[in-house]
Amino acid sequence: MKQVVHAACPHDCPDACGVLITVEDGRATKIQGDPEHPVTRGFLCAKVAKYLDRVYSPDRVLYPMRRIGPKGPVTGQRSFAPHDRIKDPVLHNQKPDSQEQKKIWERISWDEALGEIAARFRAIAAEFGSEAILPYSYGGTLGALNGASMDRRFFHRLGASQLERTICSAAGEAGLKSVLGVKLGTEPEQFRHSKYIIAWASNIHGNNVHLWPFISEARRAGAKLVVIDPYRTRTAECADWYLPINPGTDAALALGMMHVIIGENLHDADYVAKYTLGFEQLREKVKEYPPERVAQWTGIAARDICKLAREYASVRPAVIRLNYGVQRSEGGGMATRTIVMLPCITGSWKEVGGGLQMSVSGAVDFNTATLKRPDLMQTALGRPARTINMVELGRVLNQVNDPPVNALFVYNSNPAAVCPEHNEVVRGLLRPDLFTVVHEQFFTDTTDYADIVLPATTFFEHKDLQKAYGHYYLQVSNQAIAPLGECRSNVEMFRGLAQRMGFNEDCFRESVDEMIDEALESEDPWMRGISRERLERGQVRLNFAASGAELRSARPGQRPGGPTQAKAIPANPTTAEPFLPFAHGGFRTPSGKAELYSEAVRAMGLDPVADFTPPTESRHGKKDSALPLELLARKADNFLNSTFSNVPSVQEMEETGLLEISAADARARGIANGDRVRVFNHRGDILLKARVDGKVQAGVVSASLNWAKMTSGFQSINALTSEKLTDMGNSATFYSVLVEVELSKPSP
Repeated sequence: MKQVVHAACPHDCPDACGVLITVEDGRATKIQGDPEHPVTRGFLCAKVAKYLDRVYSPDRVLYPMRRIGPKGPVTGQRSFAPHDRIKDPVLHNQKPDSQEQKKIWERISWDEALGEIAARFRAIAAEFGSEAILPYSYGGTLGALNGASMDRRFFHRLGASQLERTICSAAGEAGLKSVLGVKLGTEPEQFRHSKYIIAWASNIHGNNVHLWPFISEARRAGAKLVVIDPYRTRTAECADWYLPINPGTDAALALGMMHVIIGENLHDADYVAKYTLGFEQLREKVKEYPPERVAQWTGIAARDICKLAREYASVRPAVIRLNYGVQRSEGGGMATRTIVMLPCITGSWKEVGGGLQMSVSGAVDFNTATLKRPDLMQTALGRPARTINMVELGRVLNQVNDPPVNALFVYNSNPAAVCPEHNEVVRGLLRPDLFTVVHEQFFTDTTDYADIVLPATTFFEHKDLQKAYGHYYLQVSNQAIAPLGECRSNVEMFRGLAQRMGFNEDCFRESVDEMIDEALESEDPWMRGISRERLERGQVRLNFAASGAELRSARPGQRPGGPTQAKAIPANPTTAEPFLPFAHGGFRTPSGKAELYSEAVRAMGLDPVADFTPPTESRHGKKDSALPLELLARKADNFLNSTFSNVPSVQEMEETGLLEISAADARARGIANGDRVRVFNHRGDILLKARVDGKVQAGVVSASLNWAKMTSGFQSINALTSEKLTDMGNSATFYSVLVEVELSKPSP
């Protein structure tokens, strides 16, 4: 029998594509984009277009596994199922399991696995307290259920330590909300109407590809695309004007632009007077940042700063696509804050095709309290559990804590690859007294240190509720095929573990459909009329149908005002009225205005308006003369963080193991294109191949994330990165790193 199933891509990308999966006789045979989705419009990124290779990979973990050998990386690990191959044309032909793997893992039943985990958790809790158990997860799936529902219920009821999940985007979110009060922005469909588009730290062509057709449409109508980025990305190569900027100096550039805009009266005085707070303080602050001074920090000529500011303020409508690279430096929160001020002073929020987009996920107000049940911590502890920051995993695992972390449960993440201070993380994971469980689809860097590995489903194999942070459509991702082998979704795995722990609350027995229904039970007017049954038929735009008067009267903490919307949801969502979240103010800050001056920012110990302080590890910071180069520890263009790194058909698209270096810096070190080089600092080192290709400016080098086990020496670029946290949001500072590079000495 042949059928086509509607699903949604749950990976950590703003696009959340509508997907159609063709299933024949129980096996997925085709994946394609859903042409009915108004934003993603029927095409997929190159990674997800090859998703069948991931689902049916011979390297899938298909059964629960128990470690019987030493911890540490071993090549050649494959799914161990010698007695029960899945009868599938692809999986049936997988290679025999390696002898090395058979020395490390033994297959066990789910009953054995859950029993052992429950017994170890009980023993650890009895000796050290339940907070000695730490969950570790992030964006392996952004599905509402498999990302954050039954897992949270389980760990809340257990009384485990809570995880501060800030490794990726929290600094930018904090900076954005310090001005706007909420994560909202310009919808992607409006970019086609823009006349001036700034891609600021945003590789749209690489990791937000469904925005690109709207930008192409705008350019055909005469729009100009400007790219600001320290790395010459695919998007920069397509730009009308590319401005390379020194890493970590974005706040200075935004302040310099506002110096020109305000100084030359190019701001929208009426919008500023009605809808902003603190403009006079900002006017005084930007006087400290003339273009000539800003040029010294950013590496962008003063005349170009002036030109950029004038064009941005004068060509209307102008829009900024700001992405999270800008906030991965020490001052990432303040950098985001200053950039977000720009459309507030020019008033471009009023215009279709104006404004700014970083994240729009604040538009969706699921009933998260019911999904996550934080009240269950009271049952377990009588109080909230302690919180541990995920960025600091290396320190937490290796330092004395009260209580110590003696059990780690990893899912939706690969910390042995993605965490900073890689060497410290690995040292902690090797602790003989640390009990580690990993729920995974593949044998990753992190499973190399696991005691128990549990097989996880892909999004083909479970049902979920999906929102996006790059558009305003909700979807249900329907299950297309039965789970392979004995794989279980996060929901089903944590449900089973809760039952094994003896947790009797009704929430652990709820079905997936019941959980989706609960998530949609929101008081939010934008969620009105959106039901599971409706979403099962296709994507649904949020209900921006309330009258403009209703929205303009909203108070802080309620839905913001501004858009003058149609009063009914059109049958064809492509005809929906444009959503202008801040056209008439309605910011969700304490004042109800765009806060150019913020008491909340002052309370953080930061300048309540804005400022620029060079990152400690930078050319303008407390420079170590022995480490003169700024490292961009980038995500690979064709992987997604560490996801897809092991899929051969995706690997073919990405050349790994490179250090990109400028011709001047290479020449000064006697390095030629293709040479083997050692990149090092006081935290670690890694061997890479030099690529002298003009992608970075002098003083900057770049290398991409990969699995350590995919390298010859089990090395990671994160051996060089720091656990230092950002100024806001406690995020990672992956782009505030100093290194040196030298020719690699031949092995003796």
